[in-house]
Amino acid sequence: MEKPKRYRWTVVGIFFAFMLLHQTDKLLIGPLKGPISKEFGINNTQFGLIISGALVVSTVLYPIWGYLYDRYARSKLLALASFIWGSTTWLSAVVRSYVPFVVTRASTGIDDSSYPGLYSLIADYFGPQQRSKVYGILQISQPIGYLVGMVMALMLAPVIGWRTVFYITGSLGLVLAVTIYFGVKEMPRGKAEPEFEGMDEIGQFRFSWTAAKEVFKKRTMWFVFLQGFAGVFPWNVITYFFFDYLATERGYDENSVLFTMAPIILILAAGYFVGGALGDWLFKRTLKGRVIVSSLGVLMGAVFLFLALGTPLEARTTFFVFMAIAALFMPFSSPNVISTVYDVTVPEVRSTAQSVEYFIENGGAALAPLMAGIIADATSLHNAILTISITAWALCFLFYFGTMFFIDGDIKHLRGQMAERAEQERARQAAA
Repeated sequence: MEKPKRYRWTVVGIFFAFMLLHQTDKLLIGPLKGPISKEFGINNTQFGLIISGALVVSTVLYPIWGYLYDRYARSKLLALASFIWGSTTWLSAVVRSYVPFVVTRASTGIDDSSYPGLYSLIADYFGPQQRSKVYGILQISQPIGYLVGMVMALMLAPVIGWRTVFYITGSLGLVLAVTIYFGVKEMPRGKAEPEFEGMDEIGQFRFSWTAAKEVFKKRTMWFVFLQGFAGVFPWNVITYFFFDYLATERGYDENSVLFTMAPIILILAAGYFVGGALGDWLFKRTLKGRVIVSSLGVLMGAVFLFLALGTPLEARTTFFVFMAIAALFMPFSSPNVISTVYDVTVPEVRSTAQSVEYFIENGGAALAPLMAGIIADATSLHNAILTISITAWALCFLFYFGTMFFIDGDIKHLRGQMAERAEQERARQAAA
């Protein structure tokens, strides 16, 4: 029986809470760079190694998680991921020296590979013309989580200590594990595809290596993989080093950092929804719509970040305005890339396809914090952020341009496959 439409929004609400609290926990370490570095007596490069460790672990595990999500119940695996999140965060709060902290913080990357299952499950609740908007809503949780982490780091950690903050976020992960286990129901793969509309039963689409190999034959996915490799470099550099840049190179105190970054992060959060909604709107008019919106996002984000970091230190209002505009455009591509992956891949291998994309992303992103730390120690944080971000986004723009030559054909091919499966299922049900 088809799930009531209002229940699918309950699932979105639970997943939003999961992503919000998980991102708070994951990104909290950036605003806590100061007290953590002071306690362990480490420099920028050593701090970058802490971040890179978790990224390496999540990178290695992406293909494994993707395979498991396509073979087994995604809701139960997501509950397991939430349990791992809570447990590993507790471990990182317990240790008392640098090397064990690097190891335990790296272990928090185990659950960071969990999102492909979440996104593919949502794809079976919502049809293609709604997905970018829904993903945009869910991804609002990421910058909001960063904002919550920033507030906890600047206002709560000085009072109760950064370790106690990790105990709190770890405990919330355990609570979410129980909530997801009992509150989220599995949905048949492919249920929301338009070709199956009105059908109570659609059969079972099961993972196969043949279908997984087909992902790599789609030229759209070649360019998605390439932009993924480059696209997350800026995010990791900005996320983990921008607070320190404001404090050490632009002369902001803690209150100035908070009152500057809080509204910028809220604008960034809105950018996910705006980008997703624009992607869905333009997708209804042209199959290239999501790629066009993604291209606009990386181009304008690069331009306004360049302008922001080039403003004089005393021109704080100008700096804020340019950063706010950059923040609006920066997330445009994120919900649209996820939808694009699902626009060209069959339901039974979508988690695998998304995991491979994230694997390639993190293969580059795992180096980003370490590279930024090396450049910052050699020159400045300004140079590290600007060089890595502008170069990466310029490459992404070129890769999106290449995608436009193949996206129409790959989407039409998938729709043909789904129509054929729907026809076969109707014939089977009629014969039964």
